[in-house]
Amino acid sequence: MLLTNLNAATMRDGYGLIADAAVLIADGRIAWVGPRAGAPGGHEAVDCGGRLLTPGLIDCHTHLVYGGSRAHEFEQRLTGVSYAEIAKAGGGIASTVRATRAAAEADLAASALKRLDSLLAEGVTTIEIKSGYGLDRETEISMLRVARELAQWRPVDVVTSYLGAHALPPEFKENREAYLALVCTEVLPAVAEQGLADAVDAFCEGIAFSVAETRRVFEAAKALGLPVKLHAEQLSNLGGTKLAAEFGALSVDHVEYLDQEGVDAIAASGTVAVLLPGAFYYLKEKQAPPVAALRKAGVPIAIASDLNPGSSPVHSLLVTMNMACVLFGLTPEEALSGVTRNAARALGLEDRGMIAAGQKADLALWDAERPGDLAYPLGFNPLVAVIRNGEVVRGII
Repeated sequence: MLLTNLNAATMRDGYGLIADAAVLIADGRIAWVGPRAGAPGGHEAVDCGGRLLTPGLIDCHTHLVYGGSRAHEFEQRLTGVSYAEIAKAGGGIASTVRATRAAAEADLAASALKRLDSLLAEGVTTIEIKSGYGLDRETEISMLRVARELAQWRPVDVVTSYLGAHALPPEFKENREAYLALVCTEVLPAVAEQGLADAVDAFCEGIAFSVAETRRVFEAAKALGLPVKLHAEQLSNLGGTKLAAEFGALSVDHVEYLDQEGVDAIAASGTVAVLLPGAFYYLKEKQAPPVAALRKAGVPIAIASDLNPGSSPVHSLLVTMNMACVLFGLTPEEALSGVTRNAARALGLEDRGMIAAGQKADLALWDAERPGDLAYPLGFNPLVAVIRNGEVVRGII
């Protein structure tokens, strides 16, 4: 397939914009990209009407699989009850844990598909999904199994992360040591043996796990050959980011309270900073991530929906791009890089996120003139078509 008459945002260097471009797709990969005048001959051209072409979007941080609803907690927070207070009272993550444990696997899959469809309708071709709402062996494995199965029912690549160290389950409230032992010596080895996780995540925060406890989880993951990533510096600065850098983490996520020492650490380790403006918005936080410091240090910045039932029920990556610009001061170019090239890096994927020869032919076609138009409106979706593995899976070209 030779796509022509395109405005191609290749994302190789900034937007990497090629006006009046052509893209040749062969065997599920991009075989050639450049100005239309230099396109290889011998291929039937498909005229794309001057539309914008980008890589398929990548949502690199979600909690898509879960049971129940926490809409009532949204109302509580609006009356002044903090996220931490709700968690300490048995709500928050613990509330979703109860609902997820009680849900049948088929019900988890059905509800997850509805959420996934919202993201796919906006050009997402790769998504990361975490566990972390089971906090026991059976339910954590079930969540990861459901996440994997979603890729059988929808045209999307699913990357999974085991997030057993998300919160302390109620049955281990008085025995943190026993729960960490369960995570590190029982559930994590089982998850690795069954090939259900591509990475191991943890929540390093005052309401979750300490730096020392997180280290134990990371050491167990390393022993099993699994890369790590981390929720860090969301509500306070515990220094989890420096630990993540020490282990060569793929990403550190949230990072509102990240200090210069932490910025320098991830700059040296090549770790991606994943910003999650949805949680910042819903929790009405005041301290934004240190974007200027991240830029200056050359830290790759990704953004993600953080789709979850409590702190970020955001079902739109386009809205997330806008939030990142308005709330965090990213440029539209940084926002698009954050859901393409840098999002791929945050997942350890080198074969997508750009329009370049050899890359996976995951592409999104938009009825837009400029790539900056994607981060501009709220509630408007200009997607025309999606190509995944070289085949049109949504819309008509």
